[in-house]
Amino acid sequence: MKHILLIIALIGSMTITGFSCLSSKKAQTEPAEENPTPVQTIVPDTFVLPQIPEIMKDPEERAKYLVMHYWDRFDFSDRNLIRRPEITEQAFVDYINILGYVPQEDADASLIHTLRKAETDTMMYVHFTELFEKYFYDPNSPFRNEEYYLPVLQEVEASPLLTEESRSRYGFQREMAMKNRIGESANDFTYTVASGQSFRLYDLKSEYTLLMFTNPGCSTCAAVTERLKESRELKDALALNSPTRTMLTILALSPDNDLDEWIAHLPEIPARWVYAYDKSGEITTKKLYDIRAFPTLYLLDKDKKVVLKDTSIEMIESFFSVH
Repeated sequence: MKHILLIIALIGSMTITGFSCLSSKKAQTEPAEENPTPVQTIVPDTFVLPQIPEIMKDPEERAKYLVMHYWDRFDFSDRNLIRRPEITEQAFVDYINILGYVPQEDADASLIHTLRKAETDTMMYVHFTELFEKYFYDPNSPFRNEEYYLPVLQEVEASPLLTEESRSRYGFQREMAMKNRIGESANDFTYTVASGQSFRLYDLKSEYTLLMFTNPGCSTCAAVTERLKESRELKDALALNSPTRTMLTILALSPDNDLDEWIAHLPEIPARWVYAYDKSGEITTKKLYDIRAFPTLYLLDKDKKVVLKDTSIEMIESFFSVH
């Protein structure tokens, strides 16, 4: 936490005093050059933040400069730094934290620039691709973000520095990440309920649909179900449902078509929810959704456009607290 606080302070500060590793008595006593540009020298065996030109006063411009020059003083040729997570991985985590301070297009440019700097050494390049995968794509990562990961995937899936197997894996990840993006229409599918009736996702008439891909017998799914049941924000949204208006529908769906196991867990699901399974197995066979862990949560609007993708309970509650 102290690392990111320092970086945030650096973005917002009006000077770089206290963050520059190149400050000296000489620099303090000699008159400043007009529009000086700091010399970004590599510092061996460590990570040092870049110097931001003092002429830059606007926080947004400082943030843009920082994300584009973040790795200028890092030695990508030093393979020993791969085995120093307290240096390299910590710097990487701080880096992805500051991407949110710049527009998406600047973040994309910075991500690609970072990868191209890592091309200095094949092993370092592989290490950085693994860090991007770990933090942006792993379902257990609190930093997972497919919108940031997509430009990375587009860059690495064609890289000659990676093996054919790695390029193929990243190509598949890109294909799946492109599906059901925020703001785009969610893939439709058929679901079957306990009565044996089948419906299409797009047949649901609801202002919002919380889609939870679940798996009977999954302990994490059971825990998330309990949290959703007790959520004040979701209770308030469900309370707005009436014969003439459906504010929220919660669809708990098992992509598996094992009917016996699915029925055995029916009592665990609240009566106001829609509990269903994929009888045809189309979600899995057609790869309609990228379900890397159970449960996986999506929030859709009335037109079935994705509002939140592969999201958390906290993000869902935050959304409904203002809607």
